[in-house]
Amino acid sequence: MISVDLALQLKDAGLEWHPAPGDRFLIPHRGMDEDVFTLSDMTVEVHDHPSGRIIGFNGTTEWALDSVDQPEACWLPAEHQLRELLGERFTRLERRDEGDGVVHRVLLLDERGADAFEAPDPADAYGLALLHHLSGAPGGSTGTAGTTRAAAG
Repeated sequence: MISVDLALQLKDAGLEWHPAPGDRFLIPHRGMDEDVFTLSDMTVEVHDHPSGRIIGFNGTTEWALDSVDQPEACWLPAEHQLRELLGERFTRLERRDEGDGVVHRVLLLDERGADAFEAPDPADAYGLALLHHLSGAPGGSTGTAGTTRAAAG
């Protein structure tokens, strides 16, 4: 999953969110930064009863946040959504072992040239590439030297 910090940067850079079922989001700066919510048309839960387990289709859950204005929420786009947002600029995703971990590298190609963005998580590598695109920053890196990397966390 994309990091919260990167999701907030994407939001600040102007990433538009058109909420749809299955989208994940959080509500930052309200003491719920660690709580990830998922949009759903319906809540479905399994209930254990003495007669057996039943699947309940509920309109609300026991604990409910009545509502929140969309601008207060921060979308946590999934890897496939980030890839779609990159569009034709996306060339490929590479994975390599590095020390005790793994590095994922997203390569972009457009009229300005080639750029590469690296992070331990593929979603963050896609997110860095999208942040670069949204910010309009000139060129990232070409090849392996100077690749834009996620900050160590």
